[in-house]
Formats: sequence, C-alpha cells, structure tokens
Amino acid sequence: MKNSLVKTFPLRKIVAVGLLVALGVVAAPLSIPVGVAKVYPIQHAINVLAGAMLGPGPAVMAAILTSTLRNLMGTGTPLAFPGSIFGALLAGLAFRYLKRDYFAAAGEIVGTGLIGGLVAFPLAKWILGFAGLAYAFIIPFALSSLAGSVIGVIILRLWTKTVNRNIH
Repeated sequence: MKNSLVKTFPLRKIVAVGLLVALGVVAAPLSIPVGVAKVYPIQHAINVLAGAMLGPGPAVMAAILTSTLRNLMGTGTPLAFPGSIFGALLAGLAFRYLKRDYFAAAGEIVGTGLIGGLVAFPLAKWILGFAGLAYAFIIPFALSSLAGSVIGVIILRLWTKTVNRNIH
C-alpha cells in the first residue's frame, strides 16, 4: 500500500483510530456466537485495516479502545481483549516488515486465532468460570479472524485501487 490513508501526521492517525473504533463499536451487534465466545468478524477486519494502514501501535490502541467500549456498553466480553490485541499487533508487524496485505491478514489470524485463543483460556477460567479445554477458544477465534481477515484484505485492495485511480 504505497499510498497510505495516513501519512505521518499524528492528528490524521488519531482521527483514523477514532473512526475505526467507532466502526468497531457500531458493528458490535454483528456477532456470531460460537461455543463460549462471541466472534466479531468486523473487529478482525478492522485489525487488518488498522495494522496495514496505521501500523502496529495504533492498531493495538484501536483494538484496546474498541474492546473497552464494547465491554462498557455490554456488547462484548472480557475475551474481546486477547481476541483483538494480539491480532492487531501481529497484523501491524507483519505488514510493516513484509509489506503485503495478506501477511497482515495472516498476522491477524495467528495473533487472534492462536495466541489470543490461548490467552483467552485462563482469562475465561478466572473471570467467567469456564471449565472447558484451552482449544475451545482457538477454533472459534481462528474462524472469526479468518472471516474478518478476508473482509479486511478485500477492503484494503478496494481502497488501494480507489486511491491509485484518483491519484493518476
């Protein structure tokens, strides 16, 4: 993504994070219950977008803010934190170093599906009283992040085509 939505001006990054957080909060009712978790494909798409367009730091900030607001509004669970933070971080790092949208998507899937799923287990056991197995989170988190990552890559590619068409 040579022509990024956000260049280096910090105010633009703050506004972009705010818009992505607002989108994540507004889209919060669009969840799919899978086992003990609610999955939010839109949040994963936002993680891919934020990671690729803004970088790992702002992507993590957007994930934390979105998860916090969803929990405060009652539309999320504490599992939203590990389910989004690690995916946003790895999506941003993967895009930063490998410069491909599909690597950002892969970072989201590994970060959310594997790492987030494993971190969610002790959190669910401690806070929610969950007595199941650790892999009970990996499968729904991975499926949700896969769906959201595909959406995120599609949006990134459409955005890039639109931006490039308007510049030339």
